[in-house]
Amino acid sequence: MATGLKALPFSFGAHFLALIAAIMVLVWSIHFRGGLAWEAENKNLIFNIHPVLMLIGFIILGGEAIISYKSFPLEKQVKKKIHLVLHAIALILGIIGIYTAFKNHNETNIPNMYSLHSWIGIGVITLYGIQWIYGFVVFFYPGGSSEIRRDSLPWHVLLGMFIYVVAVGNACLGFLEKLTFLEVNGLAKYGSEAFLVNFTAIATVLYGVFVFLTILSQGPTADDHSYSAIA
Repeated sequence: MATGLKALPFSFGAHFLALIAAIMVLVWSIHFRGGLAWEAENKNLIFNIHPVLMLIGFIILGGEAIISYKSFPLEKQVKKKIHLVLHAIALILGIIGIYTAFKNHNETNIPNMYSLHSWIGIGVITLYGIQWIYGFVVFFYPGGSSEIRRDSLPWHVLLGMFIYVVAVGNACLGFLEKLTFLEVNGLAKYGSEAFLVNFTAIATVLYGVFVFLTILSQGPTADDHSYSAIA
């Protein structure tokens, strides 16, 4: 289903929301939560890397990879490489982001994998990795036959959309989990930090919406191997 509208305005909206969400998660992690650190006596600084990398590295760069075919008036092969590289960076940063959560838990004797957010997160990153490997092998190198690529494309697109929807939803679940934990431990429910976290989650959802509006709209050029509208 296509919107019949040009993708470019929606992609600009997505870029703007990505910037806003990135700024807000950095303000939260650095200004309100004390900063970022790989090694620190204050183990919360290690955890702070997690929301930054998962939002900016995984959700935002992952979204930019999805809309890359509709955002840039470039040759198909160039857009394919941008799509592949951005997804690879998103995957790597996502893995590091998940590792920091485990690192924080292990160094503070907090159990791992006890929440729905963590369960879904592991599932999403696993499916994302499988999706990237399949896309690399079939659509990039060594590349499948034209028949395999044609038959695989709708499923590749649908699975990618499904993974991304779940990833955005799980990011919001993570914001909720962390904010609830902070409020139980004394954070003001109507304070500036609580509002910032909630608005960051809203910006994340809106970014996901604009990513989908972009991929369901008409790109600058026709492309046989992109996130095209699905009838």
